[in-house]
Amino acid sequence: MIKTVKNFTQKIAPYISIALVAILLAFVYQLFIVKNGFAPAGLNGIATMVQYKTGFSIGFMSLIINIPLCVLAYFLVDKTFAKRSLCFCLVYSFVFLYLQKIGLEQFQYNAQGHDTIYPVMISGVLGGFVYGICFRNMASTGGTDIVSKYISKKKPDLNFFWVTFALNAVVAFASFFVYAKADTSGNLIYDYKPVCLCILYCFLSSFVGNTILKGFKTACKFTIITSHADEITKEVITTLRHSCTEISAVGSFGKEEKTVLICIINKHQMVDLQNILSKYDNTFSFSETVNETYGNFKRIR
Repeated sequence: MIKTVKNFTQKIAPYISIALVAILLAFVYQLFIVKNGFAPAGLNGIATMVQYKTGFSIGFMSLIINIPLCVLAYFLVDKTFAKRSLCFCLVYSFVFLYLQKIGLEQFQYNAQGHDTIYPVMISGVLGGFVYGICFRNMASTGGTDIVSKYISKKKPDLNFFWVTFALNAVVAFASFFVYAKADTSGNLIYDYKPVCLCILYCFLSSFVGNTILKGFKTACKFTIITSHADEITKEVITTLRHSCTEISAVGSFGKEEKTVLICIINKHQMVDLQNILSKYDNTFSFSETVNETYGNFKRIR
């Protein structure tokens, strides 16, 4: 019974997370984007421009675009990815339509053409958080994310984020013409500001999203080649409360037997480990940054 409940919780938890960030993105669009004359990333950016020019709601446009894409993704990309992306798109669209109905004018950030960079920064950071949570839960926000996923599957040599960037560049280019305004004589005045705001939004959302994907449990990996494996390992255990993995090795130049130690430590312990290694001769090491650690290991007391 407990195992069944646990399995059910594990299956439903990603959908809850996806639904919550979908609600957040709907608020972001209603409060920070629609009033400030710029298009964010992806097909939602196209939907924003359509609403700006015609009044046709972003919510309805999102449903029209994303439901067929999710159906195609179910058959052509991945079933779980498609179902979770559809969950996001449905929740986002219906919540946005509801928020549009009730208005929320008193809470909207309307820069009125001045200091528009601030709502872009807020929406970019929050949008990146949404994207990161979606990707960590094997989902997407729909639109260009699904298209990029499909292209990456068919052409694995193409980087997913470069494909997404290329599609978003089209949105930025289109915004140059969509947000042009007519002067008193009826002549269109083109402005690069919407393009710059779109690019800034894409950069911020990508940066925050990638940071969430990489994780926050950054650490340092030390690879140590030494003749004093036992002594170093003992000090690492007693001083740093970490352990090492030992690999037997032979130097290619002198054919001497060595031991390779692999040790993962916290970033603030780098100097401590360097001080330990400086005590021993015939020892060489280098370090690398580890984005995130996984596993369930017994802690050293």
